[in-house]
Amino acid sequence: MSRHLLALAAGIALLSNIASPAAQAQTARQPAFKTAEALRDKALKDDTAWTVVESLTTDVGPRLVGSPGMARAKDWAVKQFEALGFSNIKVEEFAKSSWTRGAESASIVAPYELPLSIIGLGRTVPTPKGGVEGEIVVFDAYADLIAAPEGSLKGKIAVVVQPMTRTQDGSGYGAAGIARRSGASEAARRGAIAYLTRSISTSDLRSPHTGVLSYTEGLPKIPAAALGVPDAELLQRLARKGPVRIRMKLESSVDEKAVAWNISGDITGSSKPEEVIVIGGHLDSWDVGTGAIDDASGIAITTAAAKLIGDLPTHPARTIRVVMWGSEESGGASEAYAEANKDKMGQFVIAGESDLGADRIYAIQLPKGAIAAPQLADLPALMAPLKIIVSREPAPFAGSDTEGLQEAGVPVMSLRQSALRYFDLHHSPDDTLDKIDPAQLNQNVAAWVALLYLIADSDIDFRALPAGAAK
Repeated sequence: MSRHLLALAAGIALLSNIASPAAQAQTARQPAFKTAEALRDKALKDDTAWTVVESLTTDVGPRLVGSPGMARAKDWAVKQFEALGFSNIKVEEFAKSSWTRGAESASIVAPYELPLSIIGLGRTVPTPKGGVEGEIVVFDAYADLIAAPEGSLKGKIAVVVQPMTRTQDGSGYGAAGIARRSGASEAARRGAIAYLTRSISTSDLRSPHTGVLSYTEGLPKIPAAALGVPDAELLQRLARKGPVRIRMKLESSVDEKAVAWNISGDITGSSKPEEVIVIGGHLDSWDVGTGAIDDASGIAITTAAAKLIGDLPTHPARTIRVVMWGSEESGGASEAYAEANKDKMGQFVIAGESDLGADRIYAIQLPKGAIAAPQLADLPALMAPLKIIVSREPAPFAGSDTEGLQEAGVPVMSLRQSALRYFDLHHSPDDTLDKIDPAQLNQNVAAWVALLYLIADSDIDFRALPAGAAK
């Protein structure tokens, strides 16, 4: 063998004995990988998530803030944490005004009489005792309402019929949702006496979808409701042919002295219990369904994932905390949790929320730089059997209830679920247990439990990742 070949052979032998950093990390993390893999596979056959979501939707029912159902949910949450082996169970009360739906009705009175399928928007003011009646002005798009001059709707009922686009990532909701959130105040700014919006929904059924609105300070508060999609389209067609009059009556009320609760339980870490991963879903729901996909499923997914880790003979190093946030639909839980834990923000390793139903997860987004971290080198392999990609894009947002933590500097993660049918159902009477597919529910648990274990049994510091490691 020539001198050059001998040198080359020696070099190859030397290189073969020097593992890459990623390979070294994989070897060092092999026990964690194997445990995460076993947890993933166990989750696909485990019935904990289904048991939790079935109990919350059946034994508790609707859970509007300030209602007897929400008080039942608080007690249910504590009992669930106790039964599933969680520790450090906390009930953190915070002040929150509550809104109660009363009798609701609307109908076309001209050019003919026909009852309309409506639902009052959350936080709407009631109509005067006898209701309101007026000619409608239909806007095909929310932008058309904004373009209308002030005073142009005096004495009229404004109707926005802009449809929502169905998307896998749910982005169509953000684009269409402004008509629900802000439309009433913009209509009032132009003189309207009431406001109707096409349901922010991808469904084609008459079931209307509710959701909270926000009144603009300094403008009149007018009654507001959502229309079932076919009814909104009927009004759109009728208005093209001539004047249409509607009568509408809402009887809602507000209690300014109500309270809500954030309830949490821990799977305590074995060696670094002071380092906490915060996950969960929101316990409250709208009153017209049983809140199965929004968000009993998120409660079930995160609780079941943490419980599977809690059942291990030895817990991972870090603590996993499940929070059942108590007021997401009308806001307040995020701010309350951040305030109650403002002195502990540095202990929170990462936060994430499950709040987009129970359909399959298709992607995971992590904090900037995490995808290149050696501690998570095996994550793509763990997710591949679940048909989940580890996105190169960092998580921009984790959920409404983790927003306060994110603003305080806590890193966040997002497990992206398919929203292709979510907005057919949410905020409507159709949000019920039968819409949940147990196999897809368990795929969510499998993804959560594998990711959680890798993070919980590692030393990764998401705040200290190098700036150049984003890709």
